Amino acid sequence: MKILFDFLPIIAFFIVFKWQGIYAATAVAIFLTAAIILLQVLRKQKVAPAMWISLIIIVLFGGATILLHNEWFIKWKPTILYWIFATILIIGELFFNKNLIKKLVDTNIDLPDPVWKNLIWTWSSFFVIVGFINITVAYTFSTETWVNFKLFGLLSLTLIFAVVQGFYISKFVNDK
Repeated sequence: MKILFDFLPIIAFFIVFKWQGIYAATAVAIFLTAAIILLQVLRKQKVAPAMWISLIIIVLFGGATILLHNEWFIKWKPTILYWIFATILIIGELFFNKNLIKKLVDTNIDLPDPVWKNLIWTWSSFFVIVGFINITVAYTFSTETWVNFKLFGLLSLTLIFAVVQGFYISKFVNDK
């Protein structure tokens, strides 16, 4: 059920875009993101830091899209979000010696430190690259193509990358 909540704003954005256009889709994405977080808070559930960051970015960039009637803000939103995630991972590793991937993943997974470090660098690299891919698609193709890419392309790239990372770490997980 949690995964549905995570993707609900993206799916709703896609559907509303096809029906009502970019500005209505943006408003729905802002509303649903805020509603999901509010629901978690009311249920006294922990809201992941990534969700708070996502809310801030969607409110800022989505709000600018609606207020200024300029779709480029919402097109930049995924890129900015991915780059923020990459920056947080890198800063955590370089300046605080904290492996935030290790903190996000189940702590019962026991991996050698070099594997955790590889995960930091591969995920942060992935976030930087997909940020560039997103904005390249946004500037190269129509808004409709970008919206399709945002749902199907970025989601597929992330899923494929996560599966590859799962295979990578499975070599190091000890069966107990």
